[in-house]
Amino acid sequence: FRTPTVVSFSRGCRALNPSSGDLEKSPHSDPGPWEVLHRHKRSWVWNQFFVLEEYTGNEPLYVGKLHSDVDKGDGKVKYVLSGEGATSIFTIDENTGDIHATKRLDREAQAYYTLQAQAVDRLTNLPVEPKSEFVVKVQDINDNEPKFLDGPYLAGVPEMSPLGTMVVQVAATDADDPTYGNSARVVYSIIHGQPYFSVEPKTGIIRTALPNMDRETRDQYVLVIQAKDMVGQMGGLSGTTSVTVTLTDVNDNPPRFTHKNYQYTVLESLPVQSVVARIKAADADIGSNAEMDYRIMDGDGPGMFNITTDEDTQEGVIILLKPLDFETKGSFSLRIEATNRNIDSNFLSAGPFSDTASVKVTVEDVNEPPVFSTPLSKMVVSEDAKVGTSIGRVSAHDPDTSNSAIRYSIDRNTDLERFFNVDALSGVISTAKPLDREANSVHNLTIFAIEKDPAQIGKGITLITVLDINDNAPVFAIDYETLLCENAMPGQVIQTISAVDKDEPPSGHRFYFALAAPVAGNLNFTLRDNKAMSNLSSPHSFIHSFIH
Repeated sequence: FRTPTVVSFSRGCRALNPSSGDLEKSPHSDPGPWEVLHRHKRSWVWNQFFVLEEYTGNEPLYVGKLHSDVDKGDGKVKYVLSGEGATSIFTIDENTGDIHATKRLDREAQAYYTLQAQAVDRLTNLPVEPKSEFVVKVQDINDNEPKFLDGPYLAGVPEMSPLGTMVVQVAATDADDPTYGNSARVVYSIIHGQPYFSVEPKTGIIRTALPNMDRETRDQYVLVIQAKDMVGQMGGLSGTTSVTVTLTDVNDNPPRFTHKNYQYTVLESLPVQSVVARIKAADADIGSNAEMDYRIMDGDGPGMFNITTDEDTQEGVIILLKPLDFETKGSFSLRIEATNRNIDSNFLSAGPFSDTASVKVTVEDVNEPPVFSTPLSKMVVSEDAKVGTSIGRVSAHDPDTSNSAIRYSIDRNTDLERFFNVDALSGVISTAKPLDREANSVHNLTIFAIEKDPAQIGKGITLITVLDINDNAPVFAIDYETLLCENAMPGQVIQTISAVDKDEPPSGHRFYFALAAPVAGNLNFTLRDNKAMSNLSSPHSFIHSFIH
């Protein structure tokens, strides 16, 4: 601390002009060495004033003294103060020039005050010295503790990091004067968080203090960092902040199945593409480091199953690809492998980053309905078959190991007129009514195969084709009415007639035409038989009449 001083010069002394910095001489000096000196432009000067901040005394604080060599001490000179804080903070004794501070000053609020001083004639109030400007500097004391303006801090560092890995840098600011003393010179220390972390005293850089910290053991630490001014010396002020350090995950844990053998049971009726089971390998890592792929390495049911990864749970989902049949194969054995997708080469020594397990899938029997040996049976019967004629036999069996007895019946919705019967025990189908091919040439029957205990019904289809016989006489296609002109020429065709037959032999019908007996002797007309074969879409034969 430097005590405020006032320097005043009498006429003839060398003085330092605070405005220009030039050295001047007084013109009123006695003859001799000073004869060449000129009058000083300003007859009073002072040094810079200093005021200690936060002064708490009862009396106004003495700042300094202003004095002009014009002042002879006879009371004719009056001192006047103006500028920042004049009268409100700083006062001047108009007789002596003594300056006092009347309020506590805070350097952090304002470090400098610029004022103007002037000496005037007390009677005329005219200046005897030009107005001059000076500065009052507020001198710092250590009254501000360091503060962490960016705290509290959140930081992360990878687990298993080497000793001395940088985590984060903290910074504290001190409002005191950094150019004066040690009031703003801060050092850092760790209050809480050892022995896991350390802090560099000068830089505030936090580093790991232990190697191989494991996130799976502990993933978060809360540190308390202190910043102390006065270079950490006794009496310095301090501030603290918290630093929450989270260990981020690395892939240092391989997947491991909790068991080497798993067993699952499914019903043989399980639909294809259904989930058979879910299996998961445990991985202590998180996020992408815990992602894994599953595959079926081998098994005794090739093509029966597939396994995919559930991206939400990282489970292996076993899917059924083909229908199950308990009676054919009652169990399957699979070998499953789980492998990490994202392997960190720095931790290969902790591997291998895969694991295997055995999975046994047991198929549980389901009571299934009877199954027809032929799902679609085709039979034929002549339309002139007598009632009770056996047409054919259907056969069904119980696919279950119980091999229960089966009874047969016809779904009457497919045989509304009850043309057929089926023997309940043997499955023999027979006619129950006369058949007419021309009314229905094909019968599509649904046959039930019924297992009594527990009730199960199997269904089969039987197509019965009715074979044709010649049981329909030919008929004329239309009713004919023939008109004849009286001047018709002999041999002229006057009508073509045709016939149709409801029966249907493969090669078509052969019709024979002749005139009925009452008109057979009429010599005016002749009928000519074309002897043509008929088909279904046109007349079977043609008859021609001619005039003789």
